[in-house]
Amino acid sequence: MALTRRRLLNTASATLGALALPGFRPSFAQGAETRSHGLSTFGELQQPADFKHFAYVNPGAPKGGSLIVQIKNTSGNQNFETFDTFNIYVFKGDGAAGVDATFDSLMAGSADEPNALYGLVAQSVRISADKLTYRFELRPQARFHDGSKLTAKDVAFSLMTLKTKGHPIYRTILADLVSAEAEAEEELVVKVQFAPTRSRDSHLIVAGMPIFSSAWYATRDFEASSLEPPLGSGPYKVARFEQGRFVEYERVRDYWAADLPVNVGVNNFDRVRWDYYRERQIAFEDFKSGKLNYHEEYTARFWATQYGFPAVTDGRVKREELRSGAATGTQGWHFNLRRPQFQDVRIREAINLCFDFEWTNKNIMYSAYNRITSYFENSDMKATGTPGPEELALLEPFRAQLSPAVFEEPWVPPVSDGSGSDRALLRRADKLLRAAGCKREGAQLKLPDGKPFTIEFLDSSSVLQPHTEPFIANMKKLGIDARIRAVDTVQYKRRFDSFDFDMTSFAMGGSTTPGVEMKNSYSSQAANTPGSRNIAGISNPAIDALLDRIARADNRADLTVACRALDRILRAGRYWVPMWYSGKARIAYWDVFSRPAQTPKFGTGAPATWWWDEEKAKRLGMQG
Repeated sequence: MALTRRRLLNTASATLGALALPGFRPSFAQGAETRSHGLSTFGELQQPADFKHFAYVNPGAPKGGSLIVQIKNTSGNQNFETFDTFNIYVFKGDGAAGVDATFDSLMAGSADEPNALYGLVAQSVRISADKLTYRFELRPQARFHDGSKLTAKDVAFSLMTLKTKGHPIYRTILADLVSAEAEAEEELVVKVQFAPTRSRDSHLIVAGMPIFSSAWYATRDFEASSLEPPLGSGPYKVARFEQGRFVEYERVRDYWAADLPVNVGVNNFDRVRWDYYRERQIAFEDFKSGKLNYHEEYTARFWATQYGFPAVTDGRVKREELRSGAATGTQGWHFNLRRPQFQDVRIREAINLCFDFEWTNKNIMYSAYNRITSYFENSDMKATGTPGPEELALLEPFRAQLSPAVFEEPWVPPVSDGSGSDRALLRRADKLLRAAGCKREGAQLKLPDGKPFTIEFLDSSSVLQPHTEPFIANMKKLGIDARIRAVDTVQYKRRFDSFDFDMTSFAMGGSTTPGVEMKNSYSSQAANTPGSRNIAGISNPAIDALLDRIARADNRADLTVACRALDRILRAGRYWVPMWYSGKARIAYWDVFSRPAQTPKFGTGAPATWWWDEEKAKRLGMQG
């Protein structure tokens, strides 16, 4: 839940996600340097240099009140039970929720135009004709929370530190950054140099990075875990916290950038508090009592069955389903190809045949979801039919290394008879397992090497247990010894980051303009990098080549073709058992908020653009 501007965080894709829209475009004369008030993927900007605010905010929104929410385990790698560090930018530790709101970046994004950034710390940027040198011109009023001036030295320090000492994700996406340095004798100009082979979005990635105080870190180890509240320059700062229970941020009353166009109408709450819970039901009881005042529901059966409590029926608590124009993400049970039992694609396909989505959707999820069939679901980047000439041009050089299935209709998950145990699908699965060399000995299935076929589903929560158990039951009918292993969240994170699992569930946010961040999920380099999001261990030279193509595509048409080709290879590989998606956000909240009339094109606006309504709060007897 982004409470401030969209920026690159763990998935490194938040600002890179929308269609290029017609509007203001810097013009590049031959050999000339160009100045711009913003940056975008393909060069076009909706907003002019003198824009006042984004269309989906209320510029007169009052400040005040509190937003109190539960930290959610929505991505498979977020520790939602505790935290042990405020340094969320390195590999060590479990980061506290909401820390990004304490830091500013050079530029900030718009939920109407997520492929573009506009000036925040940087008031403008000068771009060389070859687009390899960017000179960001900083605002002289930029300040850290201790009153010290934010300078080009701080920006350069931040970028180079993240590139060399940051989490592996940052190191991957900043690979094209050659150098960042304060311009000679300039406090307010930082010069950023990119490699000639730079990716298309390198400039956006750099402009979205958090800015740290070089003076503050001169006496601290950047790579260490620490519960010392960081010194930032953003709209919020740490007010108080209790490890394992909550972290509370307070709005910076004299925030230097409060009146900038990118900040007008947001950062409206005086306090933002994230509460941690070990049990979902305890958290829900706290929401029902008003201790939490905003709640996003991710479980369809809870949404259908648990919201009949008095505060809902009498109107004190509102519940809504908000449509979001954001790109559909990916979610599924991922195979760990580093494990020997998953080396054969026929085995992975057989396991796919054991999951009965139709039964699960109807009986567990109240028919609330659609099946994910593609890595680019619900977009024109999704592969359909047989490859066209443009896709073939990208795939043919690798034909000898690719499955013939890549050149056919793209693979889609099976549609069952909805019984929960489709016998026809299980027979197909059995044939695939035998063709892969597996043998049945009584009730037990043996792998080709004679070892029993076992699968451990690693998890840290019981939320997916009702969905996983029928899946496992079907595998047991084939002789596979499958089981769920639930561990505490600290152990889960350690095992997840070191790829120490057989299968695990994982969700990633989508992007309508994929770029270099995809290397962190599917590249051969990421497969061998602890902490990356290539949890399946995918390593394929054709995929690597397409990832480079995607990262450097300079127009929408080329990007779409490359993504479709990539989709074909990934789907043919059966690297996961895809789950489901909705396209809606289910929210419930105590009726103490108001919101703008207009919602963003690529999001819901909730609760980032909302504000505390004092009159509503008084009627409910609630204090901010």
